Amino acid sequence: MPQDSLERLIERLEHAAVTLRSGELPTDRAAALVEECARMAAEAGSELDRQVRAADVPVAPGQMALG
Repeated sequence: MPQDSLERLIERLEHAAVTLRSGELPTDRAAALVEECARMAAEAGSELDRQVRAADVPVAPGQMALG
């Protein structure tokens, strides 16, 4: 996932947060939006993990390497 895709996910999450805070959605639609937010957040987190691992950042002293 390129950086711009990650930024689009962030924008969608921010928009969803505003929508949920408005309190204007029916309960079932709000619940569906919360589930979608969880999916998008997991996708973004996975991509961030991939980017960090791909960057080949040296391990700090006293820490173990992941993977």
